[in-house]
Amino acid sequence: MENSNQYYLYGMHPVTDAVRQGRKFERILFRKGLEGEQFRTLLDEVSQRGIPYQFVPAEKMNRLVKGAHQGVIAYLAQIEYVPFEEMVEGALSRKANPIFLVLDGVSDVRNLGAIARSAECAGIDGIVVPARGSAAINADAVKTSAGALLRVPAARVASLKIALYYFRESEFQIVAASEKAEDTLYDVNFRKPTVIVMGSEGTGISEPVLSLCTVGARIPMAGETGSLNVSVAAALMLFEAVRQRMR
Repeated sequence: MENSNQYYLYGMHPVTDAVRQGRKFERILFRKGLEGEQFRTLLDEVSQRGIPYQFVPAEKMNRLVKGAHQGVIAYLAQIEYVPFEEMVEGALSRKANPIFLVLDGVSDVRNLGAIARSAECAGIDGIVVPARGSAAINADAVKTSAGALLRVPAARVASLKIALYYFRESEFQIVAASEKAEDTLYDVNFRKPTVIVMGSEGTGISEPVLSLCTVGARIPMAGETGSLNVSVAAALMLFEAVRQRMR
């Protein structure tokens, strides 16, 4: 089935069959209060395979699907995610100074798409998103990215903290884009292996993620507006890295 911006399946048997066939999912929605042996079996399989899921009110599910969804709606992934460690090691084998983008809670699909478009134009080596708390990479995101999300490697991880530990062990500097940072983006040396971390539209980078960043960088601003849109800020960070690496 297809709605205005995502492909989805619904119903206990179709979703269970798709999970067992190894289909890739953006997320699965379960109705709050759902019970029964079929549900428990499906939930166990979804959990074992690391598929993101959440429980939502019946009213929301009824708005999403007019048919007999049986308390289960599954959104199919629009892209093929790359295993995180494979993506990092592959980039390190190809070049001395890869650059990655980590998105911590970017929840708007249009911002996600715009960021991916800038990332591909900047020659980024990959994008890392959390399995939960991030915008879905759906048809709207792909469209906004002008297809870049189909071309830029993307990894979805259960824990951004674990991913950042891995980057640190691989000797990457981790640059937090934060308006509270003392240094500006022009003070940061982007010519070394780098991870740029962008936070959510409303609250910025979460404290657990920020604590693992090794460098802070702010974008100098002269106007009265408090902050830039996250997609604009990401583009400025990425293309400062491009400028430095062209020297």
